Amino acid sequence: MSQRPPDFPPVIVHEPTFLDSLVSTKKVIVCCGAGGVGKTTTSAALGVAAAARGRKVLVLTIDPARRLAEAMGIPEAARTPSPVPREKLTELGIPANGELWAWMLRPEVVFESMVRGLSDSEERTQTILQNRLYKHLSQIVAGMQEYTAAEALYRLSTEGNYDLVVLDTPPSRNALEFLEAPRKLSMFLDERVIGVFLPKKRGAFWAAASSLIDNVFTRIFGDGFYQELQQFLGAFSGMFGGMRSHAEAVRTLLTSDEATFVLVTSPEPSALAEASFFQSKIKELELPFAGYVLNRSWAYTRGFGAPSAITLGDSVDPALHTALPKLQVLAAEETARAKRDRGLLLDLRAQTGKDAAIATPHLGGAIEDLRGLAALAQNLVKLEPDGT
Repeated sequence: MSQRPPDFPPVIVHEPTFLDSLVSTKKVIVCCGAGGVGKTTTSAALGVAAAARGRKVLVLTIDPARRLAEAMGIPEAARTPSPVPREKLTELGIPANGELWAWMLRPEVVFESMVRGLSDSEERTQTILQNRLYKHLSQIVAGMQEYTAAEALYRLSTEGNYDLVVLDTPPSRNALEFLEAPRKLSMFLDERVIGVFLPKKRGAFWAAASSLIDNVFTRIFGDGFYQELQQFLGAFSGMFGGMRSHAEAVRTLLTSDEATFVLVTSPEPSALAEASFFQSKIKELELPFAGYVLNRSWAYTRGFGAPSAITLGDSVDPALHTALPKLQVLAAEETARAKRDRGLLLDLRAQTGKDAAIATPHLGGAIEDLRGLAALAQNLVKLEPDGT
């Protein structure tokens, strides 16, 4: 195994955290939280940590920063997950049996894959894919885009190619739609609802009703729309059972012991409020909640030196004597900020009932490369200097 480069950031976590067992044993980790709190980098860092444990990991992300995507090797138009090059992992000390893959979720690709998997013939597949309504399905069915995220998570975590899938969700309010998408889609796919639009033998009543519906759709969407809708749903009709089955399987997976939810937040009041709201929704939906990551905090001050400990001799430049009191003012502000963040961390731990909350420090700006992800990973779990 290669040695860690000399300038690699030092290990911060000295004892196992609640995340250690997750990256070692879980099949699915869902990272949720408000926008701008570092969900994507936290998700990717958890992937690095799991790969360092010798696992094959897929980080499924929604919209990573461009430089982070490039660092992880995520092509923007990829139709399948992409591996992080082995040489990059070796540089981080990740063992040969550890793999890290990443994919920027593309709903249209996921849904097409699902259509092909559930269709019983190529003819039916092409009827669906070539229908103009297919490309606008996310606008027709509420929750369809979120459902494709759930579908991708289920397929990629159950097909056997990965030991762990880490999902980076959209900002929390949208993530709630992702969590509820399987239920919403199951309701939509009720034949009693779809059957209204499917072609069928018609009596006089149905003919009149169909004519009325056709007129309404024509006025709103133009000529031929209702017929195309019937053709589209008719081709789909034999697949509804499979789609409902997948939706129920997603729900079963997300509520099982194989999955867990991690809430990422920051010291910002709005982010904390979103985290509290989302934690209550996780509980309401009976989903397994693991704990909090208080990201970009000042809760830990190990290694900080107090200006009061600095002794300046008479021979020192007078400007330094002038600067020291100013430095002490700044240090007092940082100390107060650290005290605040430690209080926030204790509050989060109290909310979990099992002290399941950790804090990560500022690491000098945005994390946009694998080395930065590895440094963050060492603040999330206990890693040895060689990366294991």
